Amino acid sequence: MRRSTFTDQPVTYGAVGGTQAPDLLYYPPKGYRPLERQARLGSGEERFAAAVTSLMTWGVQRGSGIKVTDAHEGTGVQYEGVIFNPDGSPAKLQEHRQAEAVFADDGSPYIANGMTAVLKIPFGPIHVSAPMRVVYVIDEPNRAGFAYGTLHGHPESGEEAFIVEQRDDGSVWFVLRAFSRPANGFYRAFGPILRLVQRHYTAKYLRALLPVRSV
Repeated sequence: MRRSTFTDQPVTYGAVGGTQAPDLLYYPPKGYRPLERQARLGSGEERFAAAVTSLMTWGVQRGSGIKVTDAHEGTGVQYEGVIFNPDGSPAKLQEHRQAEAVFADDGSPYIANGMTAVLKIPFGPIHVSAPMRVVYVIDEPNRAGFAYGTLHGHPESGEEAFIVEQRDDGSVWFVLRAFSRPANGFYRAFGPILRLVQRHYTAKYLRALLPVRSV
């Protein structure tokens, strides 16, 4: 029997696609802490396009000092996610069309459904490994992004969504939505430290897509 690898494993939580729920902050999955933050990135079509390209090639993670390693296309099994009604109740499974691979101008592949990777997160003198799987991708004219769910070995259990959107007034925003909890008893013992680390990286995420300003 072939030994299982992290690319074959299911995510470590049940509410796949839950970061799409409009009432996430009020009714998160039971036992999970919700999070939503946003930052304005500028305005205009060029700013939107540049932010999307960076976001979809791991720009938020790499811009926050996190290494993206062991990236794989996945097994071909795609998580469908859930479409929610306005009142927050689940409506139906989301349908994902089979899309062609997309690449940035420098040849970097865009993040796609089902991709797996291990994030190497700096923590003092060491790097903590955080395996994850992309559970859905957003590809709309004025809205793009992705969410990943945690795999076994990740310090936390839950889902994080990274979205760039251009609003009706032309402004471009980065939106971060998540729900999480410590993965097991060992990490629960370090719950306060995990929350501090999460706040630290949330602040880094919100700055990662900001345009570089010349001095």
